[in-house]
Amino acid sequence: MDERDVAILKAISDLGTGSPDQLHEETGIPVSTIHYRLNNLREEGIITNDLYDFDHEKLGLGVTIIVEVLAEYEGSADEVEDALFNIEGVTQVFFTMGETDFIVLARLPDSDSVERLIADFESIPEVDRTNSTFVVSTLRDESRAPATYDLETLTDALVD
Repeated sequence: MDERDVAILKAISDLGTGSPDQLHEETGIPVSTIHYRLNNLREEGIITNDLYDFDHEKLGLGVTIIVEVLAEYEGSADEVEDALFNIEGVTQVFFTMGETDFIVLARLPDSDSVERLIADFESIPEVDRTNSTFVVSTLRDESRAPATYDLETLTDALVD
């Protein structure tokens, strides 16, 4: 990865789009070069999709819950992970070290759905207990990490 790749990734993060024309306007890199580099970044697995982002609140999934899951399992955590992934509303699952085994983020339509969510967690045999936190307001929700960095910092850290 070189400086142009990093500049393109930073622009995608800042603009929220992979539009070659908009990326050209932001970076000054020729559109044909952007097309070529986007294809290479996809082939390398750095860019994984072309999905649109949603405003979850406007969509009707405005209740965000963060759940700590403490589980008791033998061997691999794969079965517990799969069970957590398959609960409706769960958007992110993190396997962690320490007292908490998993951190789960869920987006729900209303506070009544929280009871169903917790019941679903507790129906997993390996789950000992959960600790849920309601998010009162979202101060930052950036799924594209490069958007949280200065271009110079990214370039220094990522360029070969």
